[in-house]
Amino acid sequence: MIDLTKVTIKHNESPEELLRRFRKKVMRSGRLAAARQKRWFVSKAEVRRIEKKKAIRRLRRRHRPRR
Repeated sequence: MIDLTKVTIKHNESPEELLRRFRKKVMRSGRLAAARQKRWFVSKAEVRRIEKKKAIRRLRRRHRPRR
């Protein structure tokens, strides 16, 4: 069974607000990013290289001096 993202309209909520909440919920679920990643085949070595790059970038950002 596929668990779909759902939003229910609140009292006095405009369609624009409903759509904005839906988009935010989809982005937070990570489904869109996962679908984009699966569009092309990526070898395991490439995935490891990308993850290592991300980890290094994350560490650099974490240790960056604050203003």
